[in-house]
Amino acid sequence: MLRLLSISSKSNSLRKPNLVSSYISTNLRTHVCDSTFPPQSTSHYSSDPPWCSPNHSNFIHPTKTLNGYCFSQRLERNLSSFRYVKIFSPGYLLNSAELGSCERNGGGFLRGQAFLGGLRSYSNESDRESMEYDVVIVGAGPAGLSAAIRLKQMCLEKGVDFSVCVVEKGAEVGAHIISGNVFEPRALDELLPQWKQEEAPISVPVSSDKFWFLTKNHAISLPSPFHNKGNYVISLSQLVRWMGMKAEELGVEIYPGFAVSEILYDAHDKVTGVATNDMGVSKDGSKKENFQRGVELKGRIMLLAEGCRGSLSEKIMKKYNLREKGHAQHQTYALGIKEVWEIEEGKHSPGTVLHTLGWPLDQKTYGGSFLYHLKDRQIAIGLVVALNYHNPFLNPYEEFQKLKHHPAIKPVLEGGSVLQYGARTLNEGGYQSIPYPVFPGGAIIGCSAGFLNVPKIKGTHTAMKSGMLAAEAAFDVLLEGSNMETYWDTLQKSWIWEELYRARNYRPAFEYGLIPGLAISGLEHYILKGRSPFTLKHGKPDHEATKVVRSYSPIQYPKPDGALSFDVPTSLHRSNTNHEHDQPAHLRLKDSKIPELVNLPDYAGPESRYCPARVYEYIPDGKSQLKLQINAQNCLHCKACDIKDPKQNIEWTVPEGGGGPGYSVM
Repeated sequence: MLRLLSISSKSNSLRKPNLVSSYISTNLRTHVCDSTFPPQSTSHYSSDPPWCSPNHSNFIHPTKTLNGYCFSQRLERNLSSFRYVKIFSPGYLLNSAELGSCERNGGGFLRGQAFLGGLRSYSNESDRESMEYDVVIVGAGPAGLSAAIRLKQMCLEKGVDFSVCVVEKGAEVGAHIISGNVFEPRALDELLPQWKQEEAPISVPVSSDKFWFLTKNHAISLPSPFHNKGNYVISLSQLVRWMGMKAEELGVEIYPGFAVSEILYDAHDKVTGVATNDMGVSKDGSKKENFQRGVELKGRIMLLAEGCRGSLSEKIMKKYNLREKGHAQHQTYALGIKEVWEIEEGKHSPGTVLHTLGWPLDQKTYGGSFLYHLKDRQIAIGLVVALNYHNPFLNPYEEFQKLKHHPAIKPVLEGGSVLQYGARTLNEGGYQSIPYPVFPGGAIIGCSAGFLNVPKIKGTHTAMKSGMLAAEAAFDVLLEGSNMETYWDTLQKSWIWEELYRARNYRPAFEYGLIPGLAISGLEHYILKGRSPFTLKHGKPDHEATKVVRSYSPIQYPKPDGALSFDVPTSLHRSNTNHEHDQPAHLRLKDSKIPELVNLPDYAGPESRYCPARVYEYIPDGKSQLKLQINAQNCLHCKACDIKDPKQNIEWTVPEGGGGPGYSVM
């Protein structure tokens, strides 16, 4: 996957396509975008500009790099009107001019609009470079890529060409994607009906569907309410990579490794674009030798597809009062912790799906576990813990370690090994918590808005469909001058709305505890079938649900055995998490005194437990006092701290682009 953001200086010569663009259209379409580049024969270069000659010092040669990525700065061009920029690519260094007309040709390159023909607008009037598109999408997850693909499909159907850019903070598409995932292909059937023939990484149909209630030593089988016939056990990070390739084939420009940190507005408070954060800034705020100013990505329409608790989406919802406008309740969340294991052949049963309720969680804490058998002797196992839990001593990571020692789970894992670890929060508010998703200049899609179906434990298909609906609305805006409000209208008429409405009472039913929640859910599922004459409300926001320590006793968790259970550093290593150490902390305290004055005495420092990556630690300061230390380099980007901190004192912002986990099979 091409990891590039090409920046071109404002220059009159860039508006003259004659010599260079003719070269691009004749030669670079054949060779730069071809997997055999550079060409073996050079005879046809005789009439080309000297800087294009393979013998010239500035000719682009293949670059072999670690894991297929190039981390290097460009050389300067001899022509003053062109310059090389920083690029992370799958093996080749290209320059802004040559990439301008490059068409996606199956080798990992992008098809961009011509840099020289005026189809893009670049500005150096401010202190940041600017790139203009018709549609800019923040987030290369299922929703963002579905929107991008649908937009380009409609362009082909109508014979127009709107430019679409997707920017992604992960080092590559899929690097930050983690999910269960039992996949319902309904939205994919609509979006890419030939996905089976096109070798989508979806090959393990659900073969059995079990549901257990766990006590400490027993597993009680219950009727499964999930109805997973026709669904598949998949790796969502792998599916997203495949979708990224499909988007590029249609002409979508995808830029991984760039974190969007700012929303741009015009004089009328309309969103006109976003800006990526600066690269090469040290902890003290000074500029390092590799400093690069952020880039402005401007769009006629902006789609925010950041996933659960998106930082920009949250700001937009507050600025335009979108929850109030949509008559939505607050969002409620859960933290999902997951491992992928390779187990012994005799224990592997591809397509087997297991969900559990009960132990190790107490009866006042909503949550459950999953165990899915994928292909190649792999299984996915995880625990989901609702973040409105009360006990400040509860540690979701340690609860997950306990789960793996249950007598019904342990035999499956024994003799196996962990391949990858990760964690992420998920929306559980459902129908009641959907905000009005349209703002001046764009819309919020996918899990940023919150379309997870809690009783199904599925949100990928609804996220994808929301992206498709937003894309159709955006296309009509661009082509016919309509407005994005049609997205809200079509959303309410879609199967998303029907599905979430029928499921609306399951999650809030568990506000009354596990047993009452099961009783109400059973009534909803088997008798009322989602047609209740009432709609239950959610309880307190998650951060307000945490109670003070005097109501509870510390929980003594067993030490990890190194075979089934592990300490946090070991798990963190398996997540491939990496951040540039010398950069400003992206986890910020609004008030530096609150951890020691409030969180520690009142809640026993809960941030040291709800974080599944040991980002937050209370350590002695040399004066017999405990001080909060933030290990931002450990961050899995799960967003639990932004949600669960009792005083909402932690602000999660994006780190330098490309940082964070590096998931491949999650």
